[in-house]
Amino acid sequence: MYKMIAIDLDGTLLNDELTVTTDTMTAIRQSMELGVVVTIATGRMYPSAQRIALELGLDAPMITYQGAMIKSATSGEVLRERVVPFEIAQKCIHLAAEKQMHIQVYQDDVLYSAVDNEQVRAYSKEVGVGYEIEPDLLGLAKNGFMKLLFIDEPEALAPVQEELQAMLGDEACIEKSKLRYLEVTHPEANKGSALNFLAEELGIDSSEVIGIGDNHNDADLVKAAGFGIAMGNAVDELKELADYISLSNNEEGVLHVLNKFILEPRTAAVDSGQ
Repeated sequence: MYKMIAIDLDGTLLNDELTVTTDTMTAIRQSMELGVVVTIATGRMYPSAQRIALELGLDAPMITYQGAMIKSATSGEVLRERVVPFEIAQKCIHLAAEKQMHIQVYQDDVLYSAVDNEQVRAYSKEVGVGYEIEPDLLGLAKNGFMKLLFIDEPEALAPVQEELQAMLGDEACIEKSKLRYLEVTHPEANKGSALNFLAEELGIDSSEVIGIGDNHNDADLVKAAGFGIAMGNAVDELKELADYISLSNNEEGVLHVLNKFILEPRTAAVDSGQ
């Protein structure tokens, strides 16, 4: 019997309209009533994830900022935090300027951009959070960022990702979260390490954990979970890592997982008198 499920948001729990279906909400609440820990594991910033968690009634600590922060949706208690040091942030900001590429940063649950442009406005609208303009991102970097996000077309991001990996090596975690998003976090800030930490804190063995996602940044989540699941709409690389492939996010793939691996097995166990 699985005791915990960690679910990515975009492309996984959320459909393409960025909503959670009523049936999926019901299944999440039923799973929680059975004692299963249901949590979010997302690259989104905490305020954006918190809004969704509260709508769903989740009370477990959430994995946010790609794993850089584990924080309760209800109490605001921070269980773990890993910030990007100044030296790494400085290199990223300089590279973005050199490539004339948009970069935005996250600090103290606030989204900052050096300029007010189409990229930050579209991102703000998509995730439902505001943003602040701060031309001096390097000044902010002295206090550490939860993450830095490059936004551009895939063909422009690919060489930047290679350059960052060559420049930073193991000093940072560099991952694609969407076709147009390239994220840089602390080397210990990934969904897999965060999931392991949270499960241990809750006294749950990794074999009792389901992790479900759809994109490159979910690889560590899927590998760390005892049972890793890729959505039907997931990138091929994640499907190859997964123990199971569900339906797509527009076909209620999370609902399918909850029914098949949590709700139905418990109903069967009750019916058999176990």
